[in-house]
Order: sequence, then structure tokens, then C-alpha cells
Amino acid sequence: MKIASIQLEIKDQESKEQRIERAAGLVDQAAQDADLILLPEIWATGYFSFDKYTEEAEPITGPFVTLFSETARRHGVYLFAGSFVEEKDGNYYNTSILFDRQGKLAGTYHKTHLFRYGSKEGELLTRGDGAKVIDTEFGKVGLTTCYDLRFPELYRQQVDLGAEMFLVTSAWPHQRLEHWKLFNATRALENQSFLISCNCVGTTRNVLLGGHSSIVDPWGITLASGGEQETIVKSEIDPSEVSRIRETFPSLKHRVL
Repeated sequence: MKIASIQLEIKDQESKEQRIERAAGLVDQAAQDADLILLPEIWATGYFSFDKYTEEAEPITGPFVTLFSETARRHGVYLFAGSFVEEKDGNYYNTSILFDRQGKLAGTYHKTHLFRYGSKEGELLTRGDGAKVIDTEFGKVGLTTCYDLRFPELYRQQVDLGAEMFLVTSAWPHQRLEHWKLFNATRALENQSFLISCNCVGTTRNVLLGGHSSIVDPWGITLASGGEQETIVKSEIDPSEVSRIRETFPSLKHRVL
């Protein structure tokens, strides 16, 4: 299967509408040669634009979700459209969304670990309730978001639910870039799963974002990675490699805890 991770630049001077229009154009471009496309975390509003969270929040039935449902259907691709601020029953969530080739909402995930270090996310949003694994045509997929990468137990829970691939949407700062690279490789390796991440670039609200969106195989080997500019990170993978590697080197079967 062919992967395209859209490493989007966040520009403070853009409105939400302008950023959505620009990102939609990149999705159209990537869809010419992809089975699965990814976008970053709260990219339409901008993760660090905390003052806009409640103002720009939408329900799951809102125009943001509707647009990318139609986009996935039109191109016949799986689309992990990153995350957005969802309003639901008076609460707000960092909600990521995955569409199938027919544009059906295959699964959603409310971010479990809300970031509180130099961030107001933990004050403004409500945390999710843990691991989420989605059935797709290319296997079972675990959805996670940014800060979740620091918590290995969440990924192990997803493996126990059958996950063979992790999709990670993110707005990870450049300041902790080495941590990002390490966690991308480690979460794939320790769980013998593919990990595909999509991170933002650019400087927003005085925060430099880290980029380096990655496609990592179950051996922890990075197959493709972005730099620190807007780009589309591409690679082709064979999902059946997961079962082959798990049989060849069955470390998951050797667990005693």
C-alpha cells in the first residue's frame, strides 16, 4: 500500500478557511498516488492557537468532517484527516478522524494524554478514554495523537486489541525533536508494528514545530521521513510484513507481564 503523510506548514496569518483550502489542495495532490493519506494535529485552527479552540470548535457532523468525508470518497482513499477541536455535549475534545475509501467515518479517537507543559490543552479540552483500534482493509489500525507517544502502555493496549499499524497525528515542537524521532522508532519496534506519523512545520504563536513526519517499519527502521519544511512524505509498505516479522522474531509472544 502507498502512504502519503502531508507535513503541513502552520502559518499564523492564515484563517482556518484558508488553511483548509490549502490543505485540501495538498490532499488532492497526494491522492493521485496513495492508498492512505495523513494530516497533522488540530492543523485547521493551529494547535497552539488556544484562544481559538472554543470559537472554531465543530460537532462531528460539522463542515470540517463533511468536507474530508467527501474528499476521501471522491479520491477513493483512506484519509486520516488529522484532528480538530470537537464540541460534544458542552465538552471539547482533540478528536482525530479516519475515513475509508467510500468516505465513511471508519473511526474517531479522543486524545487520551492532554499536553500541559507550556500548553492550555489540558485546561480547555476533555481527555479521551483510552485505546482505539479500527478495522481497515489493510489490517487493524491504532489511532494516537502527539503527546500519547510518551506513554508506551497505550500502544501496548492497542496491540492487545490487534493493532498492526499506528497512525499518529501531531503538532510536536522542534525543541524536543530528538524525543520525537526516538519515540517514532521505539513505538514501532517494541510493538512490531508499522508507525506512520504526521507532524506540522512552521512557527506558530512563537513555537517552532518539528516536522520529520515518519513512516517506520516493524523493525523500527525509518523508511521515509520529512525534514523541517512543508512536504509530502511518501513510502510504499506491505502490511503483511507485520505478521511475518512477529513470527520470525516473536518477542510479543515472550511477554511475561
